[in-house]
Amino acid sequence: MKLSHRSGGDRFGTHRVVTPKGVLPQQADRLDASLPIFDNELLVDVEALNIDSASFHQIKEACGGDARRIEKHVSDLVAARGKHHNPVTGSGGMLIGRVREVGAKFLEGRHASESIRAGDRIATLVSLTLTPLSLTKVRGIHLEADRVDVEGHAILFQSGICAKLPEDLSETLALAVLDVCGAPAQTAALCKPGQTVVVAGGGGKSGVLCLYEAKKAVGKTGRVIALDYGKDAVAKLQGMPFVDAVETCDARNALAVYEQVRRLTEGKMADVVINVTNIPDTEMSCILSARPRGVVYFFSMATSFTKAALGAEGVGADVTLVMGNGYSPGHADLALRILRESSEIRAIYEKRYGAS
Repeated sequence: MKLSHRSGGDRFGTHRVVTPKGVLPQQADRLDASLPIFDNELLVDVEALNIDSASFHQIKEACGGDARRIEKHVSDLVAARGKHHNPVTGSGGMLIGRVREVGAKFLEGRHASESIRAGDRIATLVSLTLTPLSLTKVRGIHLEADRVDVEGHAILFQSGICAKLPEDLSETLALAVLDVCGAPAQTAALCKPGQTVVVAGGGGKSGVLCLYEAKKAVGKTGRVIALDYGKDAVAKLQGMPFVDAVETCDARNALAVYEQVRRLTEGKMADVVINVTNIPDTEMSCILSARPRGVVYFFSMATSFTKAALGAEGVGADVTLVMGNGYSPGHADLALRILRESSEIRAIYEKRYGAS
């Protein structure tokens, strides 16, 4: 039976904030995920949460890698906050599910291509840190995929964005790609022909997408360098057509990475540095790797703005610091296109996240 819809909801979702009053949902300590929805909201039956890499890494460590403890941690966190908002990393992730109801005003002002109907399977493209969420069950944990299978419902505000799941890609692949689709889109916007680009965390989920877009942007006259802590990650990038050099590194060791990049660039350093690591304290290695007037883009949710800003000032680094917000127009289509274009990246994703 269809629920009646409430009226008077704010397009940014402030009506769902429980505490503290007067802030936007992402800043809130707790959200209200109660039903029925407002007439400018979307109701989704949730099937899975794709926790962002920094958050899942922290939760996994805190729970000793124990799946049952992680299940309880996720369930307790959502019950306490009305959303999945990690208080340690400050980050969340995104979700996949099926649209149950579309409020009469939800689609107002949207482009025709963004039309959503009840029954559509979607992935949300806004953070779980601002998405009202209620779980009735945690069904399973996928430790290597940062994914939690659940039952429950979520609410998308009128300002929120989502993407229909593509028919030519499996759900697991689509979810993994859409979770980080802002990173390659913004990489494409930042990089220019002939530049040298360094990607810290290049072997990760978002890293390989950024490497691909960086190489497309810089072309044959530019260079793309991948750095990653994991030997397996580095090994899989060896010989990839979109990577000019790849080495292992510990991005927390700023001086060592600086010397490494100086050697790889013959002292010229990078025009653009992309940070897609999932651990804290990597700010300075990226800042030192950039040339004067270069750009350092922090997509990692483990980034500390304070450490980056004060650290750059402290070493006299005249660089532009860009904090990635996860959104860029057309970012979902761009990221999905990469899997269709690159058999190498699709193989990497299928091996890690499964082809079905």
